[in-house]
Amino acid sequence: MFEQITKDLTNAMKEKEAFKLSVLRMLKSALKNEEINKKAPLTDDEVLGVIKKQVKTRKDSKAEYESYNRLDLANDLQKEIDILNTYLPEELSEDEVKKIVEETINEIKPEGMKGMGIVIKTIGAKYGAQVDMGLVSKLVKEKLMNQ
Repeated sequence: MFEQITKDLTNAMKEKEAFKLSVLRMLKSALKNEEINKKAPLTDDEVLGVIKKQVKTRKDSKAEYESYNRLDLANDLQKEIDILNTYLPEELSEDEVKKIVEETINEIKPEGMKGMGIVIKTIGAKYGAQVDMGLVSKLVKEKLMNQ
C-alpha cells in the first residue's frame, strides 16, 4: 500500500497534477510520522487506519467550513477526500453494518452497556476500514440500551 502511494506521488509529479501531489505529500508525511512513532514499518492495515484518520479529519473540517458558508474551501476538502478514498476499501452500507452489529451482539451476548466496548472492538478488528466506526458505536449503543 505504501509503495502504491509513493508510485502515485511520483506519477502526480510527472503529470504535473499539483493538487493531487499536495494531497499525496500530506498523506505520505502522515504515514512517515506514524511509522516514526511506531518505530517499525507500517502494515497495510495500519496504513489504511492512517488514511481513514486523514479522511475523517477532512470530513470534520469540511462540515465546519460548510457551516460558515465557505464552500470554496469545503469543495477543496471534498476533492482531497475523493483522492484519499481511492486507497480505502468501499465502506459497507448502513443496513450491512446494522446486520453486523446484531450478529456480533448475538455472538458475544454482552451484559448491557458494560459490553459496548467489547462489541465495538470486535467489529473494528474484524471489519477494520470497511465500516464507519462512528456509525458502529451509535448502532451498538442503541441496540444495547434497548435490551
